[in-house]
Amino acid sequence: MTKFTDLKLDARVLKAVEDAGYETPTPIQAGAIPPALEGRDVLGIAQTGTGKTASFTLPMITLLSKGRARARMPRSLVLCPTRELAAQVAENFDTYAKHVKLTKALLIGGVSFKDQDAAIDRGVDVLIATPGRLLDHFERGKLLLTGVQIMVVDEADRMLDMGFIPDIERIFSLTPFTRQTLFFSATMAPEIERITNTFLSAPARIEVARQATASETITQSVVMFRASAKDRQPTEKRALLRALIDAEGDACTNAIVFCNRKTEVDVVAKSLQKYGYDAAPIHGDLEQSQRTRTLDGFREGTLRFLVASDVAARGLDIPAVSHVFNFDVPSHPEDYVHRIGRTGRAGRSGKAIMICTPHDEKYLDAVEKLIARPVPRADTPAFTAPAPVEGEATDAPHERRGRDRARGGRDDRRPDGRRDGRREDRPEDRREDRHAARADTARPAPAIADPVAEPAPSDTPLLAGTDGPARRDGRPPRRDDRREDRKDDRRDERRDHHRRDDLGPPVVGLGDHLPTFIAMSLDERRATGAL
Repeated sequence: MTKFTDLKLDARVLKAVEDAGYETPTPIQAGAIPPALEGRDVLGIAQTGTGKTASFTLPMITLLSKGRARARMPRSLVLCPTRELAAQVAENFDTYAKHVKLTKALLIGGVSFKDQDAAIDRGVDVLIATPGRLLDHFERGKLLLTGVQIMVVDEADRMLDMGFIPDIERIFSLTPFTRQTLFFSATMAPEIERITNTFLSAPARIEVARQATASETITQSVVMFRASAKDRQPTEKRALLRALIDAEGDACTNAIVFCNRKTEVDVVAKSLQKYGYDAAPIHGDLEQSQRTRTLDGFREGTLRFLVASDVAARGLDIPAVSHVFNFDVPSHPEDYVHRIGRTGRAGRSGKAIMICTPHDEKYLDAVEKLIARPVPRADTPAFTAPAPVEGEATDAPHERRGRDRARGGRDDRRPDGRRDGRREDRPEDRREDRHAARADTARPAPAIADPVAEPAPSDTPLLAGTDGPARRDGRPPRRDDRREDRKDDRRDERRDHHRRDDLGPPVVGLGDHLPTFIAMSLDERRATGAL
């Protein structure tokens, strides 16, 4: 069996490894360290939790133990997708380089530029950074990458998921062509394959496990859940999560609860806290100081439940996680492997439980297709969802917005249960109002000779001193009513002026009244002068 002493590492590095309590390298470490020490490019493919971080930190420390860094020109560069993973890599360097005089700098967001600039100005042997913050320093003229001898890309598939591939390609172009590149990923998507073919030169490929497989030490299960009503699903789903936690009992010493959305992370964390569970959220919208405190508390055991988005799914080395609860089925099947990889690490046993709603079944099918085996179904534990409380939101903000859009807008109800004034009047009410308004201002039609019947006398009372009808309340007609009356009178006068007695009665409408001149022949019209 291979031991670390067989890998030709620097004696000071071996002493630090021994102090950390390790004797035997993992398969990815045993495969990647020898070619890395030879100066070759390395392409490492291994599932999460297999020790990829040490497989590049140990040879880097050995290779960089000789030499000295210059100001603003780091000798090596490690790129990580998230702040937490970058901070963890920095901790690994502190652990394994404690007997070697190497300097390092950590460039991540949420930290002052001033302190980072000061560290770069002093010269660093190892620069650990996220792509965005690294390019920020470069564009400000505070950093040169022409002195990079070793470049490491960690969790490359996560870089792809987060949209960092263009930044990675640009950073590659800023480093020397003669650099040594160590490229590590849990999966090999076609885009990752393209980058490795472009920027790696004859790499040593080490693949210690089939791509996207889960560790055999993890017991997996899924609970198929259907809510009693659609609007009750969020509340009942959170109650089911609490029932699953309670069903595990003392075996659940600590756990990570994964959600797909940041808003869901906050809602689930608050729900667990409300029912007495020691929980805290972590996602990308939180301040870096709060994220650091939360992770430190979870590592130290003072925090039992960590409710996280996928920002915590990749590369975080928290060895003693007993359970992983997938509150949502991940929309990307690769994320399932990385999520459950937070438990069952370093040979320990772990348990991963997932909740699947009918909407998530297509994602579950994709997960099972990726891992090439079905996830065992588990029985739904008995639980009682709390009754809805009036005025209490029973779902996440994004779910309320979706439901409101389906209803056609926000529910702007007043405290008395009615909607606001603009929505209170229904269309039929508005139609009745318009008809009533017309009736109020109606006036009798002018007397027109009708060969069929005489018009009935009007019942509308006339107000003394006015030409128009009185309003129902007895007040004089409005100015608009009188104006309309005058217009009607002028129209009647013009119609009477142009009327010819020999053409028969006037046109009353398009009903049964047929003007005489229409029935005349052309000759009769000429004779009567109608033409």
